[in-house]
Formats: sequence, structure tokens, C-alpha cells
Amino acid sequence: MKYFNTIIILFTAGIGNCFAQDLPSIETDRPDQTESPSIVPKNYLQFENGFSYEKTDKHSNEYILPSTLTKFGINDHLELRLITEFMIEDDIDEKTTGLAPVMVGFKTRLFEEKGIIPLTSFIAHLSLPKLASKNFKTEYYAPEFRFTMQHTISEKQTLSYNLGAEWDGISPEPTFIYTLTSGFEFTEKLSAYVELYGFVPQLQQADHRFDAGLTYLLNPNHQLDISGGFGLSETSPDYFIALGYSFRFKI
Repeated sequence: MKYFNTIIILFTAGIGNCFAQDLPSIETDRPDQTESPSIVPKNYLQFENGFSYEKTDKHSNEYILPSTLTKFGINDHLELRLITEFMIEDDIDEKTTGLAPVMVGFKTRLFEEKGIIPLTSFIAHLSLPKLASKNFKTEYYAPEFRFTMQHTISEKQTLSYNLGAEWDGISPEPTFIYTLTSGFEFTEKLSAYVELYGFVPQLQQADHRFDAGLTYLLNPNHQLDISGGFGLSETSPDYFIALGYSFRFKI
């Protein structure tokens, strides 16, 4: 409850500042799995909140209620990041509830878009094994990183992709990550995307997935989203759906 009260207080306190700024509309890393190369404006605090359900298999379900990515803009080329996820894993034998290991990190701009060179940023996070609920603690610190790239196809369409790797804090083997998404802007407020992405462990079978979604700008600083998808591999979940709300303000 304290967590939600804090979000509400910050949101209310910053709402007046939001409308006074002349900035491009909010850009988020959700709802797709392809992280955006955009950087949060300097001195802005941005919250990207999501609620998701995943049908893992016939007997298992996973809920994230919520996932929050908090960003703070340092300058035009750097933002700080904090990820928290409250998880419920429900299967036929037991139900596990708690906070997943908190992740801290940053995003930095590498290249501006020029010709065939995409707009490019680098994202890195570190999972803190002990900063989690008892049932979700891991033995080791777990890093992850991604290169995020985006091409402008037209005034209404973009093509974006990520390449990276992550570790789970349990085993030393990495899982490689790829994403490929195309975004479409129908109006100034309504946009959509389609996406193919996957996780490729070093020693196990790959997990490939497809998803699609919509985003709607309530105003330049507030965005709603909805998305869903399904697995393409034997190791993938059956299907998944998500809802989200993101906002930003200057502090």
C-alpha cells in the first residue's frame, strides 16, 4: 500500500509541471519487449507501470502486479533506471508470491540516426539478489545488457530492434536476447506495433514469441497501453496479455 501511495503522491505533485513543458510526447519502453533508444528528458521522472498475465502451460500461470520501470533523466545522453516487479507464480502444486530481485541500471545514447546508421542506445541493468522476497532471492548478482536500435521508415512508421544478453543469478550461462518490432502511428494519439522476439539460452532450447499492442496518449505526458501475444516454441508460454499506464513529470 505504501508503494502505491508514493506513486500517487509523486503523480499528483508533478501534474502541474507536466503541462507547462514544451517537449516531445512521452516515449516508453513498454508495452513491447523492444526497448526504445530514447532518453527521458533532463530532470524528468518517468514511471512505466504494467500489469500482466501469462498462461505458462496447462497447469501454471504467472501474474505481475505490477511491474514498474522508474527512469530519471540526467542529461540528453543518460538516464538512470530502477525496475521492480511484484510476482505471483501459481501452479498445480503451490503458489509463490513476492518481490522479484530489484534491478538498477542506466541507458546511454550512443549514435544519432544518420543514413543507414540507426538511432542507437545501450542499456545495462544489475539484479540485486538479496533485495527481493525470500522465495525469489538468487545466489548471485545478475547483469543484463542490450543495444537498442531504431530506423525511421516514414513519418508514421519505425523499425526497431534489440540485441543483448542476460543472466538469471543462478547459473553462469547467459541467455541471448533478440527483438524486432515495427511501430505504426495512426493518429497523434493512437499507435500500434507488431513484434517478434526471443530468448536463446546457451545450453537449452530457444523461446520465440510474437506479440502486438496499442498505445494511446492521454496527453503528451500520460500514456495508456494494451498488448498481448503467444509463444512460438515448445518452451514458450501459451499466451500472455498486459495493460499499462506511464507518466512523467519534472522535479
